Amino acid sequence: MSAERVRDYFQSLGMEDRIINCSDSIATVALAACALGCEQGRIAKTLAFDAGDKVILVVAAGDVRVDNRKFKEQFAVKPRMLSREETEPRTGHPAGGVCPFAVAAEAAVYLDVSLRRFATVFPACGSASSAIELRLPELERHARSSGWVDVCKPG
Repeated sequence: MSAERVRDYFQSLGMEDRIINCSDSIATVALAACALGCEQGRIAKTLAFDAGDKVILVVAAGDVRVDNRKFKEQFAVKPRMLSREETEPRTGHPAGGVCPFAVAAEAAVYLDVSLRRFATVFPACGSASSAIELRLPELERHARSSGWVDVCKPG
């Protein structure tokens, strides 16, 4: 199970106690912000895109959306989000719980600059009801980020 792999990863670092488990779904930005008591921008949503034989995961602030032109310029491919059915097999996480941790080998994680305005953000932890609060250097390290990109615009 996806959430167990993420928990095991953070447990190996002594950080599993920082995972927040909610009794209700936090699968959307609005639900997560309400449950976690923060502004929507601090929800670090992970968006999964098809790039042929690879998956591009973009972690972005919850209050932005992907700019198709910027995405295509950055990755040389038109952005096409994975379908619900494709998501878990190709990312290692179910739709609603996609996160940048313990991802499938074909997935490359990128962090969008929209996150840089926050000291801490809340990415999911492999399920529709779990998250973790991380500082940006922690997110970059634990997501094994391939780098920072600028592929979003205000929502």
